[in-house]
Amino acid sequence: MDTSNIDGLLRGAVDNGSVPGVVAVAGDRDGTLYEGAFGRLGVDDDRSAEIDTVMLIASMTKALASVAALQLIEQGQLRLEQPVAEILPAFGELQVLEGFDGDTPRLRPPAQQATIHHLLTHTSGLSYWFGNEELLRYHQVTGCPDPSTGSRGMFKAPLIADPGTRWEYGTGIDWLGEVIGAVSGKDLNAYCHEHVFGPLGMTDSTFVPTEAMLERLMVTHARMPDGSLAPAEFEMPLQPEYFSGGGGAASTGPDYLRFMRAMLRGGELDGERVLRPETVELAFSDHLEGIPLPDMMRSAIPELSNDVPAMPFRQGFGYGFHLVFEDIPGMRHAGTGDWAGLFNCYYWIDRSTGVAGAYLTQVLPFFDPPIVETALGFEAAVYAEVGAPAAA
Repeated sequence: MDTSNIDGLLRGAVDNGSVPGVVAVAGDRDGTLYEGAFGRLGVDDDRSAEIDTVMLIASMTKALASVAALQLIEQGQLRLEQPVAEILPAFGELQVLEGFDGDTPRLRPPAQQATIHHLLTHTSGLSYWFGNEELLRYHQVTGCPDPSTGSRGMFKAPLIADPGTRWEYGTGIDWLGEVIGAVSGKDLNAYCHEHVFGPLGMTDSTFVPTEAMLERLMVTHARMPDGSLAPAEFEMPLQPEYFSGGGGAASTGPDYLRFMRAMLRGGELDGERVLRPETVELAFSDHLEGIPLPDMMRSAIPELSNDVPAMPFRQGFGYGFHLVFEDIPGMRHAGTGDWAGLFNCYYWIDRSTGVAGAYLTQVLPFFDPPIVETALGFEAAVYAEVGAPAAA
């Protein structure tokens, strides 16, 4: 595989100031197709970005936690139709935020209780403070901690819709992490090390980065009004009160590629199986049951995220993965699962053609236009080199 075009693209993103540094990886069922690292760990840091540079992968954690939950479902310890409150009684106390009377939240009981299925598909009625203005106001007027604080108090935030009625991006996978802990008897970090990270050889993935890992961590940056980058004031807590299934993991490009390759291979890598093939198929099947995805994911906090428009292709949501149902010319094919992380990390898993890749950096706000352009360019460059490998 000729990597010169990809190398040039990534090096150019550093040179033009799109990113402080970047790590990109791609692979197929048989191994690594590409890995590259360019730039520095920070605009004020002379250390080079390397293949083993550690990233806070934020919502790319959701796929890992979802696989952990699917393992418990395989084992019969958890059921998709099981009410969350049956496992976590505190969930049953959550009410739906309908609006405000002055500064007093107006709340009512939900019409039905959310299930594990709802958590996995973001149809539980939960939302994120940075993506819903009503919920942001709730946090502001009540003092309820938001997820960025790492406080367990964030689990007291209300629903913003009845479960099963709409797709809303939110803290469902954080709650799922609590479910995993309650059912397995191990906290999410311990469970993932034993049943996901360990079996897949993901030695640089954890919810509790070591000192050695922190030395390799890329600095989080913010895009300034003039387009330049500066160290960000926003930081995720490294010692939170709970392990966030929705966004708390740190990892590296090669580690995450091992996870993606396991999904390409039907849940197995190097002789270690983390999911059955039929469970992987289930995860990559649409489960929205007619609930539409939004045309635009609106941002309530522009410093954290830009508005994110929907792809102009048929799409859906599985168990842990966003899905596209059309071939995108020169890029991913129908059935591909994907998602991203707040700090402008992106990945795709194309099981049809057997190709997966990830583009990793640490910049806010999310969906930064120059970074998105380069991430899409990276994906297209990978496909230009590998063509369309035969399906398994």
